[in-house]
Order: sequence, then C-alpha cells, then structure tokens
Amino acid sequence: MNLHALLLERKAAGRPVTVGLIGAGKFGTMFLSQARLTQGMHVVAVADLDTGRARSQLMSAGWPAERFTAASLGDALKHGTTRVTDDAQALIAGPEIEVIVEATGVPQAGINHAMKAIGHGKHIVMVNVEADALAGPLLARKAKAAGVVYSLAWGDQPALICEHVDWARACGFKVISAGKGTRYEPHYHQSNPDNVWDILDKYLQIKDRGSINPKMFNSFVDGTKSGIEMTAVCNATGVGAAE
Repeated sequence: MNLHALLLERKAAGRPVTVGLIGAGKFGTMFLSQARLTQGMHVVAVADLDTGRARSQLMSAGWPAERFTAASLGDALKHGTTRVTDDAQALIAGPEIEVIVEATGVPQAGINHAMKAIGHGKHIVMVNVEADALAGPLLARKAKAAGVVYSLAWGDQPALICEHVDWARACGFKVISAGKGTRYEPHYHQSNPDNVWDILDKYLQIKDRGSINPKMFNSFVDGTKSGIEMTAVCNATGVGAAE
C-alpha cells in the first residue's frame, strides 16, 4: 500500500479526502502546514473556540488568506477552500467531511467529538492522546462496530511506536517492551506552567509565546505527557505497562 499513490488516485478522481480539523493549537498548526501541500487531501474546515487564533495559525502555517474565507462547508467543498468556525458540532455533522482530526488536547472534548463523529459515520484521527488514554479502546470498539476507522495520528510519537511494534510482530519477533526516549533531568519534575519557559528556553527559541499553551508544554517537560502517550501505546498494541 502506498499512501501517496492512493491520495493521487483520489485527486485524479476529483474526490480528495475531505478533512475537518478540531483544534488549531501547536499540533493542529503543524498538520495544517503540511496539509496545504498534500495532494488528494482537502481541509474543508477548521474548528477552534478562538477563530481569530485559528486564522492566525493558518497564516503562520503558510496559508494565503483567500484560502480560508469560505462562508460554509458547502462553499468550501465547492471552491476547494476552508471554513473557519467555532462550531465543532456542525463540522462533525457536515456531510462534506469524511475524516475528523481531533487535536484539542482536552479529554472530555475529544471523547465527545469522537462519539459524535462515530454517530455521523466519520473516520477519526485521534491526536488527543489524553482522550485516547482515558477511553481509546472503547472508542475503537464503537468505531469498528459502526464501520469507521479510529486511529492514532500517523507521525506522532505514539503511532510511530505502534508502527515499530507492528513491524516487529509481523517479522515474527516477540515484543516484550516498547518505549520512547525523552530528555529529562530530575528537577524537571518540579516544573510548572509558570516556570516551564526557564527549561524550554534552553532548547527552543519560541518568540511567540502566545501561540503556546504552557500547561500543555509543561506536561511534556515534567513527564506527564510521556506517561499519557505510553498509555495510548498500551491501548493500541496490548503491550502491558511495566510493574
């Protein structure tokens, strides 16, 4: 299976994969920066509670302003543009969209969006590992029963780990552990959203701090995020947590 070839087939047929993104934060913006260059994919809508930030993030991801001025989902589909909205429920319900990318990082919202997406027959790419750690197996079962796909985000660390596990098992190896490497120092466990910049500034030069959620970034530094991501890996692979 060649993903690029399959996308080109959709493009040639005049039926690009139609996507609705919920959450225009850091990961959502990274996705948008690539999606505008991906042939065979059409981001029909972006939903975020702060539509002004969503538009700013689209601009920072290299999107020209005229690309995200659609007045409706139908208008976006017809003209190959993108609708920016604060109404995630309307995005999920829209028949114009096949795939929902959930990137809010809020577990309650992520589970709600996934359940609604399943009810509307949408495939789900769950970037929101907090939601997956809490209810991933349940959501996956419900999606399978409804005939839609529930998946982690290909390219994100949990999905990459799962891909390695699948490769090893397909080769006949017995997988006894899986994990990830992250830069840690003992005092990082005392970091918090107020002082996390003291640590981040050593490794990242982030000029626009307003575009970053310090609570979310702190979870990467203090080890919380790694624990959540590894729970998602356990959910997806069946590899048990170490005792």
